[in-house]
Amino acid sequence: MPISPRTLRTPLLVAAAALTLSGCIGLGGKTPPFLLTLEADAAPPIGAARTATEAATLTILIPTAPQKLRTTRIPVQQDGASVTYVKDAQWVEAPNRLFQRLVSETVASRTARVVLDEGQYLTAPGEQLAGQLMDFGVDARTNEAVVVYQAMLVSAGGKSVTQRRFEAREAIGDKVEAKPVGEALTRAANKVAAEVTGWVGG
Repeated sequence: MPISPRTLRTPLLVAAAALTLSGCIGLGGKTPPFLLTLEADAAPPIGAARTATEAATLTILIPTAPQKLRTTRIPVQQDGASVTYVKDAQWVEAPNRLFQRLVSETVASRTARVVLDEGQYLTAPGEQLAGQLMDFGVDARTNEAVVVYQAMLVSAGGKSVTQRRFEAREAIGDKVEAKPVGEALTRAANKVAAEVTGWVGG
């Protein structure tokens, strides 16, 4: 059963031309001039059919996320105790859902595995990749975009569980602005997705 995840695109304009953005604000504020999403570095070939037994399928679940990521805003960790959000930057949907789709597309494009999500597996989920998206934002102390994913691979039938932590960082330049932050997070997310793909194999 081939997987055709919805195509993910680089930060794009939805309702207006790009504006120069800078600084960070707290929660709230006016609607941003454009919305951000993610684009996978690779995509599975269109029309390619795959067949697998239950043990060979991989179901990729939407990761859980801490409170600061349960929003479409992009968090900026100022220090160990305070978080703000990138001004006028907003994802098209929750970042943990975007990340799950990115990982699904990457695994499907770089392996021969049949990749499912939790709405498709019915009674044959095979192996399951779960976990927590621990960070998906900006570290103001280093001026980097940061993606941290604590993954958990559960074997078919649930007989074994393996955990691994993945992290990637990308420089965002001197200013915390919506477009470069979105692009840096896309690069970091793709690095993590590639490492996860090598880990799950197939």
